[in-house]
Amino acid sequence: MSGSTGIGRRSLLAGAVTVAAVAVTGGRATAEGAPGQARGEVPALWREFERTPFTHPQIPYVGRAGCRGGAARLPRRPVVADVTRYGAVPDGTTDCAPAINRAIAAAGRAGGGTVTIPPGTFRIDGLIRVGHSRVVLRGAGSGRTTLYATKNLSELIGVYGSRYGGDKSAWSWAGGLIWLAPEARWNSLAAAIRARAWPFEGWTGNRRDEWTTLTTVEPAQRGAWTVRVADASALRPGRLVLLRLADDAGHTLLQHMAGGGPGPEAYDWDDKTKLTSYVPYEWPVRITRVRGREVTLERPLPLDVRPEWDPRLTTHVQELTGSGVEGLTLEAVRTPQSPHLLDKGYNGVVLQCAYDCWADDVVVRDVDNGFGLVAASACTLRRTRVAGRGSHHPYFCREGSHDNLIEDFTVEERTVPAPPGTQLHGINVEGLSSYNVWSRGEMRMGTFDSHRGLPFADVRTDITVNNDGRHGGDASAGPLFGARFTHWNIRVTNGRAGLTRIDGLAPYSATVGINEVTESGQTDVPDFTGDLHSRLELYGTTGVVRPRNLHAAQRALSR
Repeated sequence: MSGSTGIGRRSLLAGAVTVAAVAVTGGRATAEGAPGQARGEVPALWREFERTPFTHPQIPYVGRAGCRGGAARLPRRPVVADVTRYGAVPDGTTDCAPAINRAIAAAGRAGGGTVTIPPGTFRIDGLIRVGHSRVVLRGAGSGRTTLYATKNLSELIGVYGSRYGGDKSAWSWAGGLIWLAPEARWNSLAAAIRARAWPFEGWTGNRRDEWTTLTTVEPAQRGAWTVRVADASALRPGRLVLLRLADDAGHTLLQHMAGGGPGPEAYDWDDKTKLTSYVPYEWPVRITRVRGREVTLERPLPLDVRPEWDPRLTTHVQELTGSGVEGLTLEAVRTPQSPHLLDKGYNGVVLQCAYDCWADDVVVRDVDNGFGLVAASACTLRRTRVAGRGSHHPYFCREGSHDNLIEDFTVEERTVPAPPGTQLHGINVEGLSSYNVWSRGEMRMGTFDSHRGLPFADVRTDITVNNDGRHGGDASAGPLFGARFTHWNIRVTNGRAGLTRIDGLAPYSATVGINEVTESGQTDVPDFTGDLHSRLELYGTTGVVRPRNLHAAQRALSR
């Protein structure tokens, strides 16, 4: 039935969540102090989530975040090329970028495969592009293979200005020296930059009316796995489509993203021009089954589907899928960090218009910006590390990025003092990005940077942070948080609250298992008036909240 997961599935999941809690906690999930339960407290929020895993008001369902639904094993591709066969030399002086790109292009023409880089240091005087699906660039390990980058994106491509005017450099939040993006998106980006124009970074581009509507969608509720469409003739299992929701004149879609109610209704949305430029909301998702007009999705609906938002499934730029970068260090030539928003583009690894792609065992050093997700969805960054002289955004999650998983990540302490006028953010999310997860992290500097633009339903869990950064985002981008932000088991080593304890800032949010923190430095006031309906549990606890890792507990569920 449209808008429903079905009683059988819900019953199954309720039992599965209990099993998952037992697996994660090492004991029973039904009662504190029950025989065999591991030490640590099980919050009431977790027990509530057991009963309503897809529609809980504060905690989002992120159990399928990441590549291939968060699969423990990333795809393996057969080796089809070695960069040394194309002229790359690990002598630290020869420009190997052309050879590496030739090997990648050959793998693309072959329909995919792994391109290997042996141990050693390979100088690159240009950027490395992965523009074909099912192509993997693999070094011998982050401690054995190094790409030494000598130039920045401003030198290699050109000055990339902001669409908001002024002298800001868009390389402060876009582009990577290892850049995974489909050829169609890369070509439009390059042409726009040469013309000093701003190309939209998302799945459809500046002319959204150029993309084909496949079908309209009937009303459904957040959390539904199956929707009913007007015409399923263009849909098939395995196809990636965009669910598009357009806001109405009363901004009821934005209100819904913020949890609804008097606070969001009273908020002044009209002058938030940067925020309103992010809609329609575009959510890419694969179809798993088509039965008549009933369409089952790979993930449950992130929001309600209502007629006033003109819900439809559409085409989009051809995605990059099944590609990755593994086992290497990208080290930029040592330069001072630039003043805020004037980055030259010594950037690390960026995934753009990518779905089911990944980076694994990758270190970036001495970069302006570390790892980026730009209109990237269902991607995994695993065992990644940002090191060296300090960076503007160690991790950035830009507009229209959803369902991504960043796990086992490290932001190292900077090796040189921060120059005057620079900014340090941390793990960034912005621009209506939703259902992203940061898990098992060690942040020796930085902060939980919600960069305005109403990101919602994002999770940070099992993270240790020395909270010394600042969040960003200008006033025209609107609220810091939408609904269902969750911070679960967070250890703040310097006791600074800023954007780690969010029960006083984020609507319909959950802060669970955080040590005592106090406001200092950058202090914010809530964007919405009245009761935020936010929850704080196990505050100041000295034990470990159970389950320790919210994503791992949800991942243990089975549909």
